[in-house]
This record gives sequence, structure tokens and C-alpha cells, in this order.
Amino acid sequence: MPSVLVTGANRGLGLAFVESFAADGWRVHACCRHPEKCRPLQDLGEGVALHRLDVTEGLQVEALARNLADEPLDLLINNAGLGGEDEDLESLDFELWQRLLAVNVLAPARLAAAFWPAVVASSRRVIVNVSSKMGSIADNGSGGAYAYRSSKAALNMVTRNLAIELKDKGAVVVAVHPGWVRTEMGGPEAEITPEESVGGLRRLIDGLTPADSGRFFDWQGRELPW
Repeated sequence: MPSVLVTGANRGLGLAFVESFAADGWRVHACCRHPEKCRPLQDLGEGVALHRLDVTEGLQVEALARNLADEPLDLLINNAGLGGEDEDLESLDFELWQRLLAVNVLAPARLAAAFWPAVVASSRRVIVNVSSKMGSIADNGSGGAYAYRSSKAALNMVTRNLAIELKDKGAVVVAVHPGWVRTEMGGPEAEITPEESVGGLRRLIDGLTPADSGRFFDWQGRELPW
């Protein structure tokens, strides 16, 4: 039975990932800060293990990695993330910026550092970082959203570094843009549902090869510029 660990699993894209993998018979480790408050997670049954995890707390991440050390991990999905405001130079919120860097950059790096041994011990050996098209430097033609854009651009660099470092161990590491999704972050006017996004991302993930490592894709499998 393949296994996957998903952060930010209590709602939106994360919950859709958990439901999709559970329906396909995967062993799912669903991580969020308050799993006891998420009834949809609790209703998914024995194939889904719930873990209380604040991804910004290093001791919690290390403890979870120790608890799961004997279990190979086919797929790590760094999904937990924070959105930001559409700031300009007169409205920059530096405290928010620090929070976004902690959640959107440092946390995925921390998870990768803790779980890469379990990932490379598996048969699939895949790490997926949920990024955003707004983190693309080449695609930025409108500016704004300083904190969010820079955090996702930094996550893209983390992704590229991980791909280089773990190449000899056979791991595939990619960044993905899930699309404009109808979640709490994306809002009700967004273009696609979490289930549609996850469906496309599952097809992408299932088809990944070592040649794809270190690349940036959208939910429809199209490569994006850094």
C-alpha cells in the first residue's frame, strides 16, 4: 500500500488530496493543527491517520518524523500555506511577511529535511511543494502582493535545491501551481473546485519521472517559468 503525508489537510486543497488518496486505497497521514475539529477527516476511516501538527514548530515536525521513521513514505505533499494581501509600498505588513515566510518557505524545507529519508526509502520517492504561479518571477507583470509572491518564489528555489541534492537518491521534487481554486484562500469566485485541482495534480504526480525533478508545473501538467 503506497503512503502519502499531506500538510494543511483539514480543508480546501489539503482535504481534497486526503479524500482522493484515501479513496484509492493509499495509507494517508493527514496533518493539521486541530484534527479533532475536522469532522470530514475523522469520517474517512482507518486508512487515514490524523496527526496534530503545526508546520512552523520544529519540535513537532521532528517528533512526527521519529514516530513514522519505520514507514517508507512514497509521497510528501507540502500543502500548508498562507495567503497575503495585495500590498503596495505604502501598505507593506512586515509581520505578515514574516509569517508567510515561516509557513510557505521554512515549513516545507523543514518537512523535507525531516522526511527525506522516509521518502527515498520508498518505491516512488516524490516530494510535491504546493507553490503558486504568483511565485514566478518571469510571469510577474502586475506587481503587488510582495509577501505572498516572494514567499512562493523562495519556495520554488527550495524546490530546485531539493531536486539537485536528492537527485542521486532517486527522488523527484517538483513545485506545482494548483490553479485558482475555490478555497478560503482563493475565494468563492475562483475558477475551479479543490476536487478538480487535485484531479489534475494527481494525474501529474502519477506520471512524474526523474526528468521532471526540479521543474514547476500547473494543475493541468503544463510547465511554468520560474
